[in-house]
Amino acid sequence: MHISRVKKTENIAEYILYMYHVEDTIRKFMFNIPLLIDEYVRKQLPDASFLGQYENWYSSIAHEMQQTGKEKKGHICEVEEVITELIYLHNTLLSVVKDPKYIGLVEASRIYLDEFKTKAEMLNNHDVEILLHAMNMKLQLKVRKTEITQETEEAFDSMRIQLAYLSREFHKMKSGDWVVHPN
Repeated sequence: MHISRVKKTENIAEYILYMYHVEDTIRKFMFNIPLLIDEYVRKQLPDASFLGQYENWYSSIAHEMQQTGKEKKGHICEVEEVITELIYLHNTLLSVVKDPKYIGLVEASRIYLDEFKTKAEMLNNHDVEILLHAMNMKLQLKVRKTEITQETEEAFDSMRIQLAYLSREFHKMKSGDWVVHPN
């Protein structure tokens, strides 16, 4: 099974972050899929028999990005749809279900979220998008081996915990195991 499908079924937040990375990689290689496959994908595959499958997958994502004007920024439709579902779930947990655990997590991360929203110049973005952007930023800092201060780590951790809870509730909802008890 392709890694994106595994992530999508196991942890929706990881799936989104993985897809952000895929989109960024395609942009980094300037939509040159043969070059991307030769210099990036081939090194990571344990078995060359998957090469054609990955080439088709990256090509289809690159094609959609180009067709929808996402060459510089933005996300493919599938990713945007999942983010929209997470936003609806977030809003439902807060205003319909009034989930006390989730409300507490939102309150705990509020100051960090607002600060990150301002620094990232994402004032018009939904909190769920901010959470995802913050986790993506943390991954990029780790890849670059950039030192993260204790204060910043605490902020990331607070946002990560909120996003993890939201992801868990998403998978419960999708599997039919989600029980709603509105207050």
